[in-house]
Amino acid sequence: MPSLPDAATASSDPAADAMFPPGPPPVDLGLQWVHGYAQLGPAFYTELRPTPLPAPHLVGLSTNLARELGLDPARLATPEVLAALTGSGMLAGARPLATVYSGHQFGVWAGQLGDGRALLLGEAQTAAGPQEIQLKGAGRTPYSRMGDGRAVLRSSIREFLCSEAMAGLGIPTTRALAVTGSPAPVLREEVETAAVVTRVAPSFIRFGHFEHFASTGQEAALRQLTDYVIDRYYPECRTGPAHERLGGNAVAAFLEQVSERTAALMAQWQAVGFCHGVMNTDNLSILGLTLDYGPFQFLDGFDPDHICNHSDSGGRYAYNRQPNVAYWNLYCLGQALLPLIGDQDVAVAALTSYKTVFPRELQARMQAKLGLLHTREDDRTLIEDVLKLLAAGRVDYTLFWRRLSDHVAGGPIDPVRDLFVDRTAMDAWLQRYVDRRADEPDDGAGARMRAVNPKYVLRNHLGELAIRQARTGDFSGVSRLLAVLQDPFAEHPQAHDDYAGLPPEWASSIEISCSS
Repeated sequence: MPSLPDAATASSDPAADAMFPPGPPPVDLGLQWVHGYAQLGPAFYTELRPTPLPAPHLVGLSTNLARELGLDPARLATPEVLAALTGSGMLAGARPLATVYSGHQFGVWAGQLGDGRALLLGEAQTAAGPQEIQLKGAGRTPYSRMGDGRAVLRSSIREFLCSEAMAGLGIPTTRALAVTGSPAPVLREEVETAAVVTRVAPSFIRFGHFEHFASTGQEAALRQLTDYVIDRYYPECRTGPAHERLGGNAVAAFLEQVSERTAALMAQWQAVGFCHGVMNTDNLSILGLTLDYGPFQFLDGFDPDHICNHSDSGGRYAYNRQPNVAYWNLYCLGQALLPLIGDQDVAVAALTSYKTVFPRELQARMQAKLGLLHTREDDRTLIEDVLKLLAAGRVDYTLFWRRLSDHVAGGPIDPVRDLFVDRTAMDAWLQRYVDRRADEPDDGAGARMRAVNPKYVLRNHLGELAIRQARTGDFSGVSRLLAVLQDPFAEHPQAHDDYAGLPPEWASSIEISCSS
């Protein structure tokens, strides 16, 4: 196992400072930094500055997130701030560092990994509470391995849009404040231009952070990290019901809470038809957030076996396998925490609630999609049968649920039936659904369904069109798409119906891989 590099304290070591050319003065956004993770010590990270990029420019800005954080969107769009968000300047008070972690990738132990192209600027006090701010694509770090530490415009736009789209859908996620670009060339399958995503989250700690210290036998560091996360994000694990139920074992209670958050997240992914594509243990958040948008996809035609990642030749991360993969990853986390839990049976007990929480959460979300307030014994069969019909006809997943919502709200039934080749089978299911709804109170089911069945999701072809336009220097497509995705349940009648229609035939030829 490679040893950790020594920390390069770029903020306080004169010798380290001399390694960097003088830059513009730091930009003060009025943020109060607390740098909680940095207080863990140099075994957990390496401090270093971003690598500058030339001629930074704004590609996209989430004004919604800026206001949530208490920041002025106009200020963020100024040249000096854009330079800081692209790594060519610094935010006053920031303390950039790259964290080390390890992990399982495609089910195989990959050893030491780490922030190979992301720099944590620090943790800031904001109007939304303490938030970590991170630059993705800010240059090489000691954990880059053979990588260049850069991100390209294509993948950066996709992450920016999907982070904010998931937030609009109400699904726990890391956020994206901005994406900035530069004409600097970056080589992937072809030469592309560089970009940086400014990411925001309460914490970017992953399962892999715990796996790293467990795998290297650093039990003291493992305990230090675990205590930090429990005290900061899961304090109820020291005194709450889970702590008592698991024999007063705070670490086991923590594992149970992470399991339940992850189970709820998986139910939300499955219900909205979201495929992550790279569910490695180093890509799962310890807070139950959607993390690392690489080869993701929202389903078009419903295919339970759909693989969104062109690099996933074995289909490990296919849509219908995501819940089981999450459970497997949680077992890896449990194995890492076992030295602190001390009892294998207690660790296994902490994981068992996943098997209860996931099906319960998924059932509740699917019933909400059908507008059902009360649970009946045969509801599960009703849900399973409509999913079989969707799969048999590769029916567009998002359109079906939205059109069904519109029908229940008073619209015609033909737009729903038109999605199916086998209308006889669909008509039979619809009659069962009508009969089932007769047991429910007539209290605005259509409006409730429209509030959970989005009209708009970030389809691959929509992202691709925005990227193609952005490559010409026109970023208006990114801004228009962002505005709709941040409010995906609204109708948006003003010329946005093209965002809500069936994908064009060429959409199926889009290939998204791990390369970015």
